[in-house]
This record gives sequence, C-alpha cells and structure tokens, in this order.
Amino acid sequence: MRAMIMRTLGEPEQLELAELPDPAPGPGQVAIDVEAIGCNYADILICRGKYQVKPELPFSPGSEVAGTVRALGADVTGLPLGTRVLAQLTHGAYASIAIADARRVHRVPEGMDAVTAASFGVVYQTSYLALVERARLKARETLLVHAAAGGVGLAALQIGKGLGARVIAAASAREKLAFCTEQGADAVLCTGEEGWPERVRELTNGRGADVIYDSIGGDVTDGSLKHIAFDGRLLVIGFAGGTIPSVALNRVMLKNISIVGLHLHSYHEHAPDVLQRAMHELFELAASGRVRPHVHAVLPLSGAAAALRELESRKVSGKLVLVPG
Repeated sequence: MRAMIMRTLGEPEQLELAELPDPAPGPGQVAIDVEAIGCNYADILICRGKYQVKPELPFSPGSEVAGTVRALGADVTGLPLGTRVLAQLTHGAYASIAIADARRVHRVPEGMDAVTAASFGVVYQTSYLALVERARLKARETLLVHAAAGGVGLAALQIGKGLGARVIAAASAREKLAFCTEQGADAVLCTGEEGWPERVRELTNGRGADVIYDSIGGDVTDGSLKHIAFDGRLLVIGFAGGTIPSVALNRVMLKNISIVGLHLHSYHEHAPDVLQRAMHELFELAASGRVRPHVHAVLPLSGAAAALRELESRKVSGKLVLVPG
C-alpha cells in the first residue's frame, strides 16, 4: 500500500510517501480500500506530537476514510466484502489501505459518494454530539458558531439550522461572511474586527447567544463569555487559535451558564452506542437536505503537507479531502 508517514515528529512537510506491506485486519477490525480521506486540524497536531493520541513512530496521520471493505478480522459480522463504508481511526488514514475498529465503521448511504462520505464523519459527528448531546440546543434558540466557514464550524452551522435554531456565523475574515450567509446563517459577524462581542449583543437584542460553539479558544473564548445569555452554554470544541484560555468563574456563576466540552474520540471509548445513533440521525439530516458537506478541494495523497498547511492558514471553507488514487 501507499502511505504518507512521519518518521520523526515535526511539521507536515516531513511527511513522506512510502510503499509499505498491505496490512491485515486483526480480531474486531476491518481493512478498507481507501477512496477518500478527510483532513482535520488534529492531523497537524498529531504530526507535531501535540495531540492527545501519540502513536509510535513511524506512523501515518489521519482519522477518517471512506472506501470499501477489503477484509474482515475475526468476529466481525454484518459488513460483507465490498460494502461502502466510512470509518474513524485514531491515526493511519493517510494511506491507500486503512485498518479500523469495526465499531467505528459505518455503512455509507446509497447515493453518497466517497469524497462526500469522507467529509461527513469527524466534523459532523463532533458538531452533532456537541449541539445535541452536550448543549441540548433547542429550536428557536440562538447559536453563535465561531470559525463557521471551517470544517466543524460549517457542520455546526448546518446542524444548528437543521434543528431549528437561529444561527449567527462568526469568521475571522470578512471575506468568509458571504459564504456563511450562502450556507444558511441568519446573521454574520467578523471576529477579526474590534468590538465583535458587542455585535453579538446587538444581534440578539441585548440577550446574548444561548449556545456558543467555540473551536478557537484564547481571546475568542473570553469575548464569547462577555455576551452569552443567562443560562447559556459554552461549547469547548478545540483550540485552533493556539491558546488554551483561563476562565473567570465569576461569570459562570453570575450568569448561571454551563461550560461543556466535546472530545469525539472519548465517545468511541465510552459511548459507542450514542455515536452510532448520532451517525444514523446525521444521515437522515443529509437525506432531507438539511446538511450537506462543502468540499473546498480534493488533492492527491502526495499533497498531504500542502493540504494541512492550507488548513492551518484558515483559508479553507468546509473540508479538504485527499484521494490515494
């Protein structure tokens, strides 16, 4: 098989295209002929050794693939060879063959192509679980989504609209706001401009946002807490801005707000049944047209480093996808 591998921890440019022996699935595992690979910000962190998952060197990064079932390990049933699937991995997705835990494999609905399926896993599962399981977002509540033009942000925007919420889309650059409006945002604001927290209050008639989806951290978190509604919920999704914020707990107390986190891989370990149900409900949202991945670009597997650099630049709208062919 072909794979992009890291021999030493470092920057994405250290990824090497290598020919490796074809892997075989172990007990409870599925081997997948990969057709498309979703790129995520965590892929950059794992290359640098700064992600929660720290595989032994050498390794291939990447956590989501779409393709067809190639082989089954012992005790795996219900996934005939040739079945079209998407799967989540801890790492190892940047390859032409991937090995996945069978519990992390989902059948792809009829009519969904591999590039779309590879864009549908991590970001949509993350945003759905965050909004539905953790924040309990209700119809007609106001949802503020930071980095709304990016992967998880766009998924949150679409899911929020699909659930009947009023969505304010925030982006760091004004040129991204028109895209957010095209994707269904009810209102937009630029966090790259001074005074954006006050703009949240203006857009909510002084009430503040009921749910705030924060994948940035740093000053964005601080600004969000200034204008969150009474009984609001701040969702901590990640720290793409590079800074893990400290929170003044007096604000949490005085506004009766909740701060809740979401780490997708923890659901694989502790609540796989919830994840399976979420995937089923997401496919139903997709079938109804209420959510639809936006693919920014499709690049060859050998272009993985360039893809990750583009992702890190925050110039990507939606998802970047790699194809091994």
